[in-house]
Amino acid sequence: MSTPGLRLAPFRGLRYVPERVGSLAAVTSPPYDVVVRPDGLRHLETADPHNIVRLILPHAVPAAARNRKAAETLAEWLAEGVLAADPEPALYVYEQRRGDILQRGLIGALALSPPADGVVLPHEDVMPHLIEDRAALMRATGAHLEPLLLTYRGDGTNGAAALIEAVVARTPLLSTTTEDGYAHRLWAVTDPAELAAVQQDLAHRQALIADGHHRWATYLRLRGEHQGPGPWDLGLVLLVDTARYPLQVRAIHRLLHQLPVAHALSALDGAFRVRTLDGTSLPRALDALAGAVQEGNAFLIAGDGRYHLVDRPSPALLDRTVRKDRPADWRALDATVLHATMLDHLWRVPDSPEHIGYIHDTEAAVEHAERQGGAATAVLMHPVREEVVRELARQGVTMPRKSTSFGPKPATGLVLRSLELEQG
Repeated sequence: MSTPGLRLAPFRGLRYVPERVGSLAAVTSPPYDVVVRPDGLRHLETADPHNIVRLILPHAVPAAARNRKAAETLAEWLAEGVLAADPEPALYVYEQRRGDILQRGLIGALALSPPADGVVLPHEDVMPHLIEDRAALMRATGAHLEPLLLTYRGDGTNGAAALIEAVVARTPLLSTTTEDGYAHRLWAVTDPAELAAVQQDLAHRQALIADGHHRWATYLRLRGEHQGPGPWDLGLVLLVDTARYPLQVRAIHRLLHQLPVAHALSALDGAFRVRTLDGTSLPRALDALAGAVQEGNAFLIAGDGRYHLVDRPSPALLDRTVRKDRPADWRALDATVLHATMLDHLWRVPDSPEHIGYIHDTEAAVEHAERQGGAATAVLMHPVREEVVRELARQGVTMPRKSTSFGPKPATGLVLRSLELEQG
């Protein structure tokens, strides 16, 4: 019996009414887990009173009131006509462009059942507290506020790929350029024949989760909480054919809030080679890191005003600290060595948000650490190759959490999915 493939259903997207907001760009946001700095959150909140960040990262005291506040805000915006549902269900062609970077894909409601094992492949571990956080928000709002980013390998020319190329010649529903320089365009596909062509193409495909592991795990949890068929059986996704539009793979860095740089370096003595790159700029330090990873595991330590290149771990130490029941590619990952050997064994840093932060932007990671005057440590990582990620996912092996950052990520706020609307 063949494994079922991807089933992407049309839905009535919730979208901002342009006349009711300052600009479409001003109401968008990066995904919730990329908005890490308080100043970044404040910037988005003040860009427009209806910025989507007020839904995905609501403020309230006590914390238990935050999700209720997001639900109330969503209801207000719907009642006031700030957000409105499209007249008929659609799949949405979504384009992002900046300079030489061009990404196009399909936004739709992906079927979560039958069981997605072998159809949607996760590649990273997840943190239970983040799943519960997202689940509470989805329950309160009855909505999927931002799509996951999934990739698949089509042939790049036929099926969904051919449809996308035809659709982008049409007039878009919306067009805007966000402050990061990306131009965004969105089209609705409602023609039954075109929708059928997409379904036929995807019916034998499998997808890799590129971004949104916690939201995917949340979808599955909430589906399990509801009996019978319904809108919780589907999850909002952006699906990109990387045979046509390869994604960029970037690293996610660690910020160790309570580990001083001096203590971090001292604990590495004798276990790794540590070299201080005096007078080196961040770009040159990253170049040194890129060269070092060609020979094995390597990291940059920052936070005291300098960069320290850490490489050449003791083979005996790796043998003692890295679990042996995983493939060689997994054992050799920088993230594996960081978590098993450095964080758990040498530094003994507890695996909790109070001790470990995850930051996508390299400069922001360094800035956060240096603000603490050496009392916090930034660990800068080099990105993993996409082929390694995909192969481990096919083997059913998950990487350490927050090992990769695929992009460009979809802008949050261009199209939302209301589960309550689908319940009638």
